[in-house]
Parts: sequence; C-alpha cells; structure tokens
Amino acid sequence: MKKTYTIIAALISLNLVHAQEKLAFIAGPQITNAYYYIPQPNLGKAKQETSMKYGFQAGMNGKFSLEGRFYFVPAAFYSLKGFKVTLTKPSYPPDSAAIDNDVMVHTFELAPMFQLNFSNKPAHFFFRIGPSIDVQITGRERFHLSGGGSVSRKMKFSFADYGYAGANILLHLGYKTKSGFIVYAHYTHGVGSIVNTDGGPKIFHRAAGISLGKFFTSRKEEDVIRRIRTGY
Repeated sequence: MKKTYTIIAALISLNLVHAQEKLAFIAGPQITNAYYYIPQPNLGKAKQETSMKYGFQAGMNGKFSLEGRFYFVPAAFYSLKGFKVTLTKPSYPPDSAAIDNDVMVHTFELAPMFQLNFSNKPAHFFFRIGPSIDVQITGRERFHLSGGGSVSRKMKFSFADYGYAGANILLHLGYKTKSGFIVYAHYTHGVGSIVNTDGGPKIFHRAAGISLGKFFTSRKEEDVIRRIRTGY
C-alpha cells in the first residue's frame, strides 16, 4: 500500500513537472522607434517623422501547460527603447520651442503571453501573442530649440508629462531545440501613449528584434522516474 501511494505521488509530481514546465532566461538586441503624432483640434492628427534607435531586452519567462500544444507564458524583462523625431508642430513634452527630440528610455515590461507550439516534438516552432505593460523607469531626451541652443535632460514622468507606463501588444515567432535553447523574433506594437499631457503629443512604442534564451527546470524528470522505480 505504501508503495502504491508513493507511485501515485510520483505520478502527480511528474504531471506537475510538465504543468509547471520551465523557466527561461532571454536576452537580445532590438531596433526601436515610435508612432508620434500631435492632435490638432478640428484638423485631425499631425504625424511627425521619426527614425529608429538601437536597444536591447533581457529577462525571463515561465511556461505553464494549458491544453495540448497551448501554453501560458508570463514574461518579465528589461527593455531599452527610444526614438528620434523631427517636429513640425509645437509639442510639449519636450518643449513648445523644440524642433526635434532624441529619446532613450529604460523600461521594465510585464507580459502575460500565450504560446502555441506547431508540433508536439521536443524541437519545434512556436508562436506567442499577448499584451504587456511597460513601466517607464528613467529616460533622457536631447532636443534643439527654434531660437538656437539645445537641451539635454532627464525625462520628467508625472500625470502631466511623460507617463509612468505604456501598453503594448507583443508578437513572437521562434524555435526551441531539444536541449531547451530558444531563438525568436519579436515585435512590440504600442497601443497606449507614453505621454499624459492634456493636448500633448501621442507617442506609441514600436520595437523589433531577435532574442536568444535557454529553458531550465527546477526539478529533473529523472528524479521522479527514479522514485517510481525504486519506491523512494
């Protein structure tokens, strides 16, 4: 009877190993930009020309089995984002006299994503999609003034300036090897402006890049199998 209970407990443990499968550490470079426009009362949107900058992201994600090849993949990671913009209309922030702006912002991003594996094989392609909230930790902006001179300063975050957080939709397409290594292309599409100023510009993050990572397990399946075989 005792051995029967041990086998049942081991089988439950084995199921939990699969259900709470793994933890992955990821990192990689990205190119970043922004969709930037200035609202014009009764005239619509005055879209401003932007150009990209280089950044990167690093963090971790878990992997929890839901049903078949469908998984819940929560992620938490640091992301360096930014953009350059040429201003043709007054924009605050950064300043009503600014003619451009060069922005780099450090963010911490939380993303409850969902993953679909393309097959049940240990090595497989996968697709992920999900929302994210990126907390703006700190940032710096540099801009020139229409009357001459330039300004370089920390970005000001408040309920009347740059916002503390933005919202995004994330897309991942990647491949996982038998040994747990992963590589994926990712795209960030901002859906929440990072500016809070009434009547101010609307700025939405854009980013795309490649990340590499490795899945690790906190408990090896071999230990569970050994318990089933030995009764310990």
